Amino acid sequence: MKNTITLSTILLLSILFSCSGDKNKSDAYGNFEAIEITVSSEVQGKMLSLKVEEGTKIDSGITVGFIDTANTWLKLKQLQAQKSAIQSKVQNVISQINVQEQQKTNLNSEKKRIEKLLKDKAVPEKQLDDINNAIALIDKQIELIKTQNQAVFSELDGMDYQIKQIQDQIRRSYLINPIKGTVLEKYVEQSEMVVPGKAIYKIANLDEIILRAYVSEKQLANAKINQTASVFFDDGKGELKEVNGTISWISSQSEFTPKIIQTRDERQNLVYAIKIKVKNDGSIKIGMPGEMKFGN
Repeated sequence: MKNTITLSTILLLSILFSCSGDKNKSDAYGNFEAIEITVSSEVQGKMLSLKVEEGTKIDSGITVGFIDTANTWLKLKQLQAQKSAIQSKVQNVISQINVQEQQKTNLNSEKKRIEKLLKDKAVPEKQLDDINNAIALIDKQIELIKTQNQAVFSELDGMDYQIKQIQDQIRRSYLINPIKGTVLEKYVEQSEMVVPGKAIYKIANLDEIILRAYVSEKQLANAKINQTASVFFDDGKGELKEVNGTISWISSQSEFTPKIIQTRDERQNLVYAIKIKVKNDGSIKIGMPGEMKFGN
């Protein structure tokens, strides 16, 4: 009888512990990641200045580097000199047009005077015809000057576009940090040559970090955008530290369970990725494993 009671007690305790352990088990597991931005060169040249170091924090909008633009600057000066020469031609054309316009103004004044005299029949009508012909001739001369010098105006417009293009290249020679964050990796040193598309450094905002976890199809119904969740990670002392998070993304496609990821039900082959945003005080590092439980 005594042995029967003992066996029954052990069995009951085993069931209770099993249920309790399953209840405390996390709903999903994954790793922490951040939104990483790789800052690359937009022009070719020597890196004259680069003020970034791995692990340092940088504010957004700060100039952190400068690529040599000596040749580009010289080309800009050459284009500006060419523009000045073209502008002289344009000014000469404008002066010719202004002379014709002034003559036309004088003829129009004379035309009004003749029209008054003509009403009194003090002048022959031929004088009015002559002055109208003179005005028409000036209009044709103005159009002829504009047509003959259209290439000059077009050349000036083309020069303006070239100058803007060079100025844009010079502007792109300055490396402007895009976001407030921490430098994760540095790929180039000062005085090295870079080309367009060459990665200079990688930066991420670690004040807010993301747990990318995986849930089964059954658990998917419990996951909703903006839903709160409890996130756990190792505090370095063998204990799990809990922080609050918010689900920011849920994958619409299933995938095979990554080998390094656990799931609540190990028999699940297909899982859905979710992302939980978490405020980070610096304790959480990229790549660290994490766990989560759905909030109520």
